[in-house]
Amino acid sequence: MRTVPRRIGAAWSRPRAAGADGPRPRDGALLTAVAAVSVFEGFVRPDLDWPLVTVVVTLAILPVLLWRRTRPLPAVAAMTAATSAFALAHRLAGFEPNALVTTFVFLTAPYALFRWGSGRDRIVGAGIVAAGLLTSSFLGSDPIADTAAGVAFMGGACLLGALRRERVESRARRIDSVRAREREALARDLHDTVAHHVSAIVIRAQVAGADPEDTARVAESLRVIETEAQAVLADMRSLVRTLRAPADYAPTAGLDELARLADPGPPRVAVRIDAPADLPSVVTTTLFRIAQEGVTNARRHSRGATGIDVEVTVDDDEARVRVRDDGAPARGDQGGGHGLQGMSERAALLGGAVAAGPDPAGGWTLRASLPLGGRA
Repeated sequence: MRTVPRRIGAAWSRPRAAGADGPRPRDGALLTAVAAVSVFEGFVRPDLDWPLVTVVVTLAILPVLLWRRTRPLPAVAAMTAATSAFALAHRLAGFEPNALVTTFVFLTAPYALFRWGSGRDRIVGAGIVAAGLLTSSFLGSDPIADTAAGVAFMGGACLLGALRRERVESRARRIDSVRAREREALARDLHDTVAHHVSAIVIRAQVAGADPEDTARVAESLRVIETEAQAVLADMRSLVRTLRAPADYAPTAGLDELARLADPGPPRVAVRIDAPADLPSVVTTTLFRIAQEGVTNARRHSRGATGIDVEVTVDDDEARVRVRDDGAPARGDQGGGHGLQGMSERAALLGGAVAAGPDPAGGWTLRASLPLGGRA
């Protein structure tokens, strides 16, 4: 029995959706167009009892929609109150309540309520919409039909807003999950890199301290300590933003592991590496992860591929990796998975970029570039 109050409390306290902003230029253009159509409709429709008043009331409500995203509850309340009062005025004057067809644009208010509003806004706003709907329906000549139509239109707008919000938030959660996994992997890589360099520093410091009188050995140890310290600092600067999540540690993958991606197949995987041995560990690890993901995607998604080519090239400014297969080019889903998203996040943390798509020469190609910051 306590579950229901708990769920209601959770729904009430749900925060507003991220990304809501104030009036946009396109909002002004839309409302201007709707206003012009409303004026035209008011003058050409013979069934309107109060054509001028109907147009004026419609034009007076339209500006409320400019703030439907940032102030969804007040927007819905103002729209509902105005339309209900207008329907009541019709009934008191002995007329059948009527409105312009352009008032369908008012459905964007309940849509925005459930797309952007907080839990409190949604619950209170739903009550206001329901009250306004029942009021307007029972003022008409056929309350049941009016209520059914109102529920279909108003409920549909609210449902679309809620579904759109769930879809956007679900996608954001998936992207955050991908980012978290990549950051865990990067944290593992950085741990191994730091552990290797710091171990060398400690050993050399112990060697120098064992015999301070041996100036040659001390000088050599200091040189090694300086080199290792510079290397670890460079790696830490590249990945300092990723040290967040705890993880189990595993050996760091690099160019040797990348070369072992070669496979006689089928499909055949050929690897060509043109890179120096002194690349930073975080760069070689990222090259390996991207190449590994590219080969996995090619094997999984390619249609009729007989070969997969992996090529790594490095110059003074940039390291690049390309993974290309010769399968059928019509594979729109290969570039949209979480694997590519994760590789993009990993490359972006190093200042690089990843792109994938059909190759003009046929097949599918994954390309990535990582800046080296003037390595030479």
